[in-house]
Amino acid sequence: MVYDYLETPIGSLLIVGTEHALVRVAFEQDRRPEDPPEEAEHDPVALEAAKSQLAEYFDGERDVFDLDLEPEGTDFQRAVWSALATIPFGETWSYAQLAERIGRPSAVRAVGAANGRNPLPIVLPCHRVIGADGSLTGFGGGLDAKRFLLDLEGAVYRDAERQRELAL
Repeated sequence: MVYDYLETPIGSLLIVGTEHALVRVAFEQDRRPEDPPEEAEHDPVALEAAKSQLAEYFDGERDVFDLDLEPEGTDFQRAVWSALATIPFGETWSYAQLAERIGRPSAVRAVGAANGRNPLPIVLPCHRVIGADGSLTGFGGGLDAKRFLLDLEGAVYRDAERQRELAL
């Protein structure tokens, strides 16, 4: 395992991978005590493709990632994360739509939990999942980061906080 950091407009991202694939992307505020993993060594060169593609995304030059991924999770979680990758750039889905996509329409809460455990945010775009009423919901990087990512992509969503600010 190797790791490095990437400075972005939404803060420093921890990027963890193997020699073959990307394993984890973590926001500063979403990092766990074991980040970076003890067995990982700092290697900026090994993760160059991931860092380059993420930088292109933040520069508005990339809307699809082309990386080998190895997220660790249950079969159900991996199904949810795989479905996240099919949400088009600039679009949003509700948790119910995501549950429908994996063929488990009654598993909306479980889908929400799996979405929240996504180890590869941005790359597997969990920020594109919003409430059924179009409102922003929780995000590991914080709602400001989610708002930034959706705005970067030109996505349409309902933002009660922004509406309150505009009313003042």
